[in-house]
Amino acid sequence: MTTRSTIDRRSFLALSALLLSPVMSAKALAQGEPVKGGTLIYLEQQPHTVLYPPVGGFYPNSGVLNQITDKLTFQNPDTLEIEPWIAESWEVNADKTEYTFKIRPGVTFSDGTPLDAAAVAANFDSFGLGNKELNFRPSEVVNNYDRSEVIDPLTVKFIFKQSSPGFLQGTSVIGSGLVSLSTLARKFDELGDATLVVGSGPFVAVSQTTGSELVLKAREDYAWGPKNFAHQGRAPLDEIRFLIVPEDSVRIGALLSGQADVVRQIQAYDEAQITSAGFKLFAPPTRGINNSVVFRPDNPLVADVRVRRALLHATDTAEIVSTLFSDNYPQAKSIIASTAQGFVDLSDKLKFDPGLAAQLLDEAGWVLNADGKRAREGQVLEVTAYESLPQPQNRATLQLISQQWAKVGVTFNVLAGDSGSATVDNLDPAKTPVSPAMVGRADPDVIKSQYHPANRNVLQQLGGVSDKVQSFRDDTLNDLLEAIAGEVDPAKRLDLVAEVQAYVVDQAYAIPIFEEPQVFATASYVEGFSFDAVARPSFYRVWKTNANG
Repeated sequence: MTTRSTIDRRSFLALSALLLSPVMSAKALAQGEPVKGGTLIYLEQQPHTVLYPPVGGFYPNSGVLNQITDKLTFQNPDTLEIEPWIAESWEVNADKTEYTFKIRPGVTFSDGTPLDAAAVAANFDSFGLGNKELNFRPSEVVNNYDRSEVIDPLTVKFIFKQSSPGFLQGTSVIGSGLVSLSTLARKFDELGDATLVVGSGPFVAVSQTTGSELVLKAREDYAWGPKNFAHQGRAPLDEIRFLIVPEDSVRIGALLSGQADVVRQIQAYDEAQITSAGFKLFAPPTRGINNSVVFRPDNPLVADVRVRRALLHATDTAEIVSTLFSDNYPQAKSIIASTAQGFVDLSDKLKFDPGLAAQLLDEAGWVLNADGKRAREGQVLEVTAYESLPQPQNRATLQLISQQWAKVGVTFNVLAGDSGSATVDNLDPAKTPVSPAMVGRADPDVIKSQYHPANRNVLQQLGGVSDKVQSFRDDTLNDLLEAIAGEVDPAKRLDLVAEVQAYVVDQAYAIPIFEEPQVFATASYVEGFSFDAVARPSFYRVWKTNANG
C-alpha cells in the first residue's frame, strides 16, 4: 500500500508540472481549422520495451513507433485497402514472389540521410532475414523472404523463395516501420532508448527517462504523410509527452481533472464515467486473434485433447464478458475476430457445457476425489498461468475462469504478470501449461503469427525459441499455417483460414473469449485523433482547440 500511494502522488505531481497554456487562434477555432502548437500529454499504462520495428506489436512500443516511423504503404482502417505512402506505387507478379516499389522522392530520416531504395532494401533484408549478430529475429509479417534488389535510387524489388501473398499488407504494419541505416546497425538491446531510433516520421524522440517519461518533438521539415491524407506537412502539435502511469485510477483521475489529454487502456468499468463527464471514448478493433486462453500440450496435464475440450466447455465466456466488460468487447465466436478476413462463426463448437466438460474429464481418467478435485493416479489436475499485463482486466478474466473450472474440479492458479520469473516460466510448458494470448493484424497471416513455432509459438511447439519443450509439435497445424502464408488465390486462402479456425477449435488448443479493442479516452478539446487498421494510435493530425491545454 505504501508503494502504491507513493506512485500515485509522484504521478500527479509529474502531471501537474507538465501543464502548458498555449493561446489558441479564435479564427481557427471558429472555422474548425487545426490549431498549431502545444504539448499533448499522453498517459500509457506500461513503458515501451524495445523499438526495433518487428517487435512493435506490443502496444506501448507501437504507440511510440507509429509517431517516429513511416511505412512503405498505408492500410486504410475504414476500407482495409492498401494505399501509397513512402511507396508511390508498386507492381506484383502473378505468383506473388516479386514485389517492386517506387519510392517517393525527397523523403529523409530525421538524421538527414535519404529514405531511398537502398534504405528500404536494408530494412526489409533485416526484417525478412534477421541478424543473429545484432540479435534481430526475422519479422513475423515477412514470410518466405529471399532477398532485395536495388533497381535504381528510387526503385527496389523484393524476391521471395515462394509465394508471399501477405507481404503487401505487411509493408503497412507497425512491424515494418522504416528506420535509418544507423539504427539498423545497432544491437537489439540498444533500441530500448527511443532517442537512438532514427525514423522518417512526423515526430522525433528527444529525451527519455526510462520507465517513466518520453518526449517527442514535431519534425519541422516533415512533408510526406500517407498519400490520401489531405494534410501532408508538419504535425500541428509541437510536442508529445508520454508518461507511464500504471494505476488505472490515476490515469482516469488525471484525464478528468485536466492534467492529461489522451489516455490508453480505459477499463470497461470506467467507460461510463468517461463519457458521462463529456470526454471522448474510442474503442477501435484489433481485427486479429481474439483474446484467448491457450494450452501447451507438451505438458502431460493438457496433452489429452479430451482435457482441453473439457476446459473449453467449462469456460463460460458469456459470463466473463457480461461481468467484466462492455459492448466494446464482443463475445468471441472463433479464434479470430468477426471483423477479420475469413472469419467463420464457430459458436456451436464453443458452447458452455459443464456437463459435457465433466463427462470428458471422466473419460480421460480424471475423476473427482473426496475433496472435489479432479485426480488421476494420485495426481491432482492443477494448472497455472501468468496474467498478461497488456491485456485488459486479464487477471480478473483468468480468476473468473479459475472459478468456472473449479466447478468441474480443476484447479487453475493465476500468478502475477510482473513476477520476476514470468518471462522464463512462460517459455516452459511444464510450468505454464496455460497462457493468455492475442495479436492484432488485418491479414490472414495473423493466424500464422500466433501459432507457428517460427513466430509467437503460443502453443510452445518444438522448433521455437524455448529449449524447454520436450516433444510437442503439430505439423498438420503448421502445414495449414504455411499454406495460408503462401496461397496466391484469395478464395483458396480464405478456405484455408476457415479450415485452420476449425482445426484449432477441434483440437481445443485455444479458448477464445472476446474480441479485444484498444480503448482510449481524450479530452473534448482533442481533435484529429486516429488509428491504424489495428487500433494503434496516430498523433500526426492531432490538435487541441482549448485555450488552456
